[in-house]
Amino acid sequence: MAHIHLGEGSFPVWALVFWTLLGAGLLSAVVYRIRKGGIKTNQIALAGIGAAASFAIFQLNIPVWGGIHMNLTGLVGILAGPLLGALIALVVNIFSAALGHGAVGLLGANVLVNATEAVVAYYLFKTLIGMDWDVFPASAGAATIGLSAGAVLMGVIIVVSGVNGSALPRGDLAVAVGGLVGLNLGVAVIEGILTGFIVQFLASVRPDLVGVEERETREETTGVTA
Repeated sequence: MAHIHLGEGSFPVWALVFWTLLGAGLLSAVVYRIRKGGIKTNQIALAGIGAAASFAIFQLNIPVWGGIHMNLTGLVGILAGPLLGALIALVVNIFSAALGHGAVGLLGANVLVNATEAVVAYYLFKTLIGMDWDVFPASAGAATIGLSAGAVLMGVIIVVSGVNGSALPRGDLAVAVGGLVGLNLGVAVIEGILTGFIVQFLASVRPDLVGVEERETREETTGVTA
């Protein structure tokens, strides 16, 4: 959902190098974990579907305050998991940059932002489900908070890096970016609710896709016993 739409050369060189190295470090850790632990076949299929859906909706840009949109990274994280979610963030950003939607030099920063959304959404969803939350509030809440975390990180990256050619002092830049972050937080709520409906539907027809099949079985067993 959050995305740095600045053009090439907007960040100083040190910032480009710093965020690129952090992004590369994150992806290296993800690849290592995948190679070490492996992934399930159904996760690969979900990752492909998630990447296609995320990329498609990601291109629908609303030209408000530098551009806002949805990209379903919270949903991707919940369905595909944190590791594949981070890789999907990379793939979506690469293809988007190739189409002129985002600077190539900002791939590292944008991957950090979108991977954070997927990772936070996944772990929070699992935590809430483990606390016996219903699927809809758990997925909607997890996606909203994950997307909000990405929006805040986006703002921090821009303010810390600064923008080349901007006449705004750092304090005024922080205020302007704060407005953009606030707008993205509002969109996060909308996308979170949408994610909740999607996950709730999937849980009703294929609970194994969202990892709630054990709870469904336990509830059915409890109902029979009662």
